[in-house]
Amino acid sequence: MEHILDYSWRQLRDWFISKGQPGYRVAQVLRWVYDSPKVPFDEMTDVPKVVRKDLRKAFKVFTMQVVSHRKASDGTEKLLLRTHDGEYVECVLLRDDKGNRTVCISTQVGCGMGCVFCASGLDGVVRNLTSGEILEQILHLKCLLEPEERLSHIVVMGMGEPLANLGRLLGALYRATHKDGLGISARHVTISTVGLPHAIRRLAELDLQYHLAVSLHAPNDELRNKLVPANRRIGIQAILSAADEYFAKTGRRVTYEYVLLREINDRPQHAQELAQLLKGRNALVNLIPYNPIQGLPYEPPERRDVARFVDVLTRAGIQVTVRYRKGAEIEAACGQLRRLHPEIASKSKKKKKKKSKAADENAVQTGETVSVVSGEGGNGKPEAALTDSVVMSGDPTVVVTDVEIMNFEEIAEPETSESKRDSE
Repeated sequence: MEHILDYSWRQLRDWFISKGQPGYRVAQVLRWVYDSPKVPFDEMTDVPKVVRKDLRKAFKVFTMQVVSHRKASDGTEKLLLRTHDGEYVECVLLRDDKGNRTVCISTQVGCGMGCVFCASGLDGVVRNLTSGEILEQILHLKCLLEPEERLSHIVVMGMGEPLANLGRLLGALYRATHKDGLGISARHVTISTVGLPHAIRRLAELDLQYHLAVSLHAPNDELRNKLVPANRRIGIQAILSAADEYFAKTGRRVTYEYVLLREINDRPQHAQELAQLLKGRNALVNLIPYNPIQGLPYEPPERRDVARFVDVLTRAGIQVTVRYRKGAEIEAACGQLRRLHPEIASKSKKKKKKKSKAADENAVQTGETVSVVSGEGGNGKPEAALTDSVVMSGDPTVVVTDVEIMNFEEIAEPETSESKRDSE
């Protein structure tokens, strides 16, 4: 069965027409999907029974299974989801005292950027998520809300590099922000990136009014190359230049995220360098005290060092906030999401080993060359078993193509006058 959320409006319309149904069935069915995602096709009462039967045979709304559901004392909830092909991703629901209900979603199975302090990239990257899988995370989290609660914000800060899967991400966000989708304001969407200049510029050209957050984490290339290995092929100045273009074209202030690691990047001189780097820019620095991750040698900063860092930036005229830690007790805070957990790691490793061996044997039989992914952020898996090999190799220089954007435009196709007539 197909994932209904991976179908564009036009594809669904054509499917309904092939079944002898009017085009307006698309809006009718999708309204059920977005408003009441747990309601099965059989119970969509204003849809003809014959159509419900066809839908049940052809499509699924949920293709990912909830493996684990954890709740924190601060109201944060985290889901571990298993995909149809046996991979794992995590997503988070965040609550605050202002009534905001924010979903933090993933865009890839794992991550190939290789940030040394982040759990998401510890096990490498397997593949991009589809638009449907990205949107499905939001629906899973929406099902956790109380009747009086409403989703208000989306932060694309989960597993993976969002701009390395831009076309599919934009397809999902289009539906999440469309009035006939989930109806979340585009200005309440934040996309976080390690900093892929070409993709940032493409995003700026589309002028979708999303917030852009750049995960900087260091004030100079020497240190950033160590903390964020992908930077070796990019450079901070190239990122800042692209971010400046984003601000110029959209009018949306860019946020620079900076994880503070004790005695590594939290010294006063680092704050001074950062202030000089961002001087004259309409930017916001979001400081994130490091959230400890089992097996990694890094530690959160001392409170006095955080305060001193803030003071240096403030005195230099840089706007700064310190992120309040939410969900740390259930490993749902910044940098703690990952695809492999103790309860599934051994099973997953055996599965991967078996798949890898099968791919090698198949390559020998067919005469194909199996190249192993290498470079910063590479996961050492046979490339023949993966899709989007450029992204998988961790190469941040060529990630977004015109094809990706075309895919987005097909997925996110707005209603035309013809389609509107169909619904009348």
